[in-house]
Amino acid sequence: MIPGLLRNKDFWAGMMLVGIGAAAMFIARDYRFGSALRMGPGFFPTILSGILIAFGVCIMAVGLRSGEKIKENLSIRPLVLLPLSLLLFGILMELAGFVPALVVLIFVSAASGKEFRFMEVLLLTVTLVVASVALFIWGLGLPYPLLRGF
Repeated sequence: MIPGLLRNKDFWAGMMLVGIGAAAMFIARDYRFGSALRMGPGFFPTILSGILIAFGVCIMAVGLRSGEKIKENLSIRPLVLLPLSLLLFGILMELAGFVPALVVLIFVSAASGKEFRFMEVLLLTVTLVVASVALFIWGLGLPYPLLRGF
């Protein structure tokens, strides 16, 4: 492998998209595909995976042309906190409801960055919670409880 590729950020971003797309396509391989008029359960994940792989290849090609290098060292904090925020969101959806799960998701995700400012994150949280409740609960009518026990 060319040594410059190991520090090329667009190449690795493209590889990540190709990897996620290939994994999703592999998982969806046993689902019935159907046709465009009668879509089966495997139609959407397979098509979306193909699009993701195509975008990944395009981003890898751009990375090979531009050669922009990774400037900073790898930080462990986002690698731990971002998946943790998604895990907490899934657990809290069952235990506490939609609003507390969303608040924890936003705060823990924001804490993974280097420039965490409490008031900015609080304003973002209030805005996103109101917009999400309006869209998903009231607009789409999804049956998520806002707060468990209420």
